Amino acid sequence: MKKRILLATLFLVSMTYGVFAQDYKTTLATTYKAFNETKDAQEKLNQSNRFGLIAKKFNTEWSAAYYAAWSKILLNYDEKDAAKKDALLDEADDLLSTAASLSDKNNKQQQSEIYALTAMAANARIGVDPQKRWKKYGKIFEDNLESAKKDNEANPRIYFLKGTSKFYTPKMFGGGKKNALEYFEKADGYFAKETGDDITMPSWGKEVNAEYIKMCKTDD
Repeated sequence: MKKRILLATLFLVSMTYGVFAQDYKTTLATTYKAFNETKDAQEKLNQSNRFGLIAKKFNTEWSAAYYAAWSKILLNYDEKDAAKKDALLDEADDLLSTAASLSDKNNKQQQSEIYALTAMAANARIGVDPQKRWKKYGKIFEDNLESAKKDNEANPRIYFLKGTSKFYTPKMFGGGKKNALEYFEKADGYFAKETGDDITMPSWGKEVNAEYIKMCKTDD
């Protein structure tokens, strides 16, 4: 047990040194790539913790808190325990509040991204307990997507998130592959216009969106 604690401590120390030693954009881009590409659960957790360190070190950068929140939401999807899922989403909500407070209120693109991620977090809450939560968090999800759209209608993550919601909603309630496909295809058109050159402006979702399009075009 002591050995595991020591190793964890050494890992955090090494991560902290790495964060301090590199410039902001390079550190953020490297961590994003590592988190996004790994399939290993422990490595995802390690990189999410690294996002948290980046957010603490670069505590005036809205995108640092944004990516830390994004990573917590994605970790939630891999967690099975409801209490642990909610704990991750609580962390995401706190980080999103920080991102919102640090963002440029006159920058519509930034505001759209924050609203979209807030919608994603709300949708994740529904997934923890759909029967009890769909009404409350469904409204939060829709309201934030609408706000995101008002600020930047060309934000592909709006339509990607709407598509995923439709994809997992039963057909009898207006969901299903056919109804989801139009949103994924609309997102795809906007994703094609993003260059991803600036890590501080989110561009995640393109590859996953493409996978959903394939699934929507296959027979059940």
